[in-house]
Amino acid sequence: MSEEDAESDDSEPTERDDLESVIATIRERIEPDDDERERLRTVAGRLIDRADAAATERAPGADVLQVGSTARNTWISGDRDIDIFVRFPPDTEREALERYGLEVGHATLPDGHEEYAEHPYVKGCVEGFDIDVVPCFRLESATDIRSAVDRTPFHTQYLEERLDDDLAADVRLAKQFLKGIGAYGSDLRTRGFSGYLTELLVVEYGGFRPLLEAAANWHPQVVLDPEDHGRGREAAASSRDAEVGDADLPFDDPLVVIDPTDPERNVAAVCTPENVARLQHYAREFLEEPRADVFEPADLEPIDETGLREHLERRGTTPVAVRFDAPDLVEDQLYPQLRKSLEGITTGLDDRGFDVFRATTVADETATILVELAVSERPAVERHDGPPIHVRTHAEGFYDTYADDPDAYGPFIDGDRYVTERPREFTTAEGFLESDRLFDVGLGAHVETALEDEYEVLVGEEITALLEEFGPELARYFEPRP
Repeated sequence: MSEEDAESDDSEPTERDDLESVIATIRERIEPDDDERERLRTVAGRLIDRADAAATERAPGADVLQVGSTARNTWISGDRDIDIFVRFPPDTEREALERYGLEVGHATLPDGHEEYAEHPYVKGCVEGFDIDVVPCFRLESATDIRSAVDRTPFHTQYLEERLDDDLAADVRLAKQFLKGIGAYGSDLRTRGFSGYLTELLVVEYGGFRPLLEAAANWHPQVVLDPEDHGRGREAAASSRDAEVGDADLPFDDPLVVIDPTDPERNVAAVCTPENVARLQHYAREFLEEPRADVFEPADLEPIDETGLREHLERRGTTPVAVRFDAPDLVEDQLYPQLRKSLEGITTGLDDRGFDVFRATTVADETATILVELAVSERPAVERHDGPPIHVRTHAEGFYDTYADDPDAYGPFIDGDRYVTERPREFTTAEGFLESDRLFDVGLGAHVETALEDEYEVLVGEEITALLEEFGPELARYFEPRP
């Protein structure tokens, strides 16, 4: 052995060694062990048999199958979800499917309770496992779906044919990575990467590390078409909505993954640009400097009153908050309404010259729309430009409107047009937010109802009243990270 080779053996571990070491550590931690797998198989098998007996009693052509990550061997140790789908013949009436589905659900889970997505289903807990018993139609193709859940069995079949043990292990790594960076979950609060999307990406790129290497260099719009359906950037001219509707919508999302079982659907439609960018940021960071803690969600410490006041003084902006009782809705209904209301309120403030700097919305027992303003107070008058004087009809109409207005300055001529300076409707953001004009902006229907009942406006340091309920969320806002 040469002296140079000997020195090489004593060198520090390479970046690849570090990365593979971290991956091996995480892989071992998130892999379900034999006992955990056996417990899941036992519980799932017993419930599937129970559901099958109840389903075929009501509809002889019905069948039952397990779907989701526990069916595809991509579940992470500690996950406790078992999804049981009861498929009814396609000629079953929708009303009968819903009735049979609930009856089978209750027969399978006697202590379960009913929930409603696109149609009712039964949810319960058995020996620590969270069980969903969901009815759907048994169809020949995912393009024939009648509801969003109908395509789920096709997803399971497609991936079962393509996932081996190594890829399944890499899916677990990808899921845990996305959980750690806060980008996992297709719920309408997170709007991140679903389990199915994560599985497709790992299969498409051939593993966890190749996925990160690809994502680090993505240039959105990124279009992936696993089955070459021909639904690329130009060809993807229409899409059903995020659930199942039939509205023609362009695939204009930053990440487009054509559903291999349904070429009219973008699996990544729910993913926000922020979550796509978040994956890119942490993929680059992890490949550059591998570390295990990126796989763990960060527990944010609540900001305290002193820290919040220091931020407000340092920033020199004016926060305003509209706080009200949170509507009694599930998160997938609540957060779209909150975001619509946030957009309406920020637009209303911007239109009145209060210059929105940044904004967010949070909810628990109460809900809050927090808007940070660069300008919180405006002059008592505002400039209103009229048409050019040579546009005679409109110019004369403008002049006549304001000529006898005792509260207006002008009209006068500035350049080639009439101008007036008229009293401003609201000189403070607080005044606008406390007025009935707040209800003229686009608000979510349930949010509007809640505001009609009662709400409060907090300005400046008054937002410290939010700390007890939203300390971690305020920390995330005033100490932002990717």
